[in-house]
Amino acid sequence: MSARPPLRLAGPPVSDQPPLRLAEMTTEEAAAAVTASPVVIIPAGAFEQHGPGMPLATDTIRAEGVAERVAAELAGGAVIGPQLPVGVSPHHLAFAGTVTLTTTTLAAVVREYVESLYRHGWRKVLVVTGHGGNNATLATVAQDLLTTHPELQFAWTPVTALASDVVSGLGVSEVHGHSGEAETAQMLHLAPHLVRTGRLAAGTTHTSQLDPLSRLARQSSHPALAVRYDRLSRNGVLGDPRRATAEDGQAVVDAVVVRIVAFVKEWLEV
Repeated sequence: MSARPPLRLAGPPVSDQPPLRLAEMTTEEAAAAVTASPVVIIPAGAFEQHGPGMPLATDTIRAEGVAERVAAELAGGAVIGPQLPVGVSPHHLAFAGTVTLTTTTLAAVVREYVESLYRHGWRKVLVVTGHGGNNATLATVAQDLLTTHPELQFAWTPVTALASDVVSGLGVSEVHGHSGEAETAQMLHLAPHLVRTGRLAAGTTHTSQLDPLSRLARQSSHPALAVRYDRLSRNGVLGDPRRATAEDGQAVVDAVVVRIVAFVKEWLEV
């Protein structure tokens, strides 16, 4: 995004150990993993437009990339479970290729994933979501599980928001977010072959470009107001992805991984 050195946290992930994946295990290996790897990490994303330069699976790819690095750092303490590749994305349906679930459907799928894992003995489940549109549903599921599965510990976290301090130091646009500097930087780090760098284009970058309703929706100090992304941006982009660099993407991903790993290590002790 600029010529200055990217921000970094002390002690970025350095493990070369491959992550454990439930999908690659036999049923006998899975039974053993219940005890050996007591945390299941579920990567959750979306199948939605990410402007003219990034793939529809951007949010899922970022969630998987973080989950892989977290599982590797935990050295067998966690296993990656089944992904959630489609999320809650009705606000992007004006753009071609977007596929969405309703909040009710996503909640049902998450609960049924969790119930299956619970049946086999897992009691700690962490959902890592690369898509902010999933947040409200995950928060609701977490509350419901307190009643239906009181012995289960269900945690969830967004990706980019967990490193908001790092993102704010990257010199992002006044209006930024979806398909902007931070998301594009992460993709340049995690899956550069999927970024069409020659097609990256700025979207809405200044508040003055928003209509009155959109400006109101983007003010964090006010009540939440949902609007469609085709109203926020003509090309579906908030920010200027042309300023993104892989180095800045690594700084964001490293910060997220460090913080999730620290949480899980403490979680495993309680």
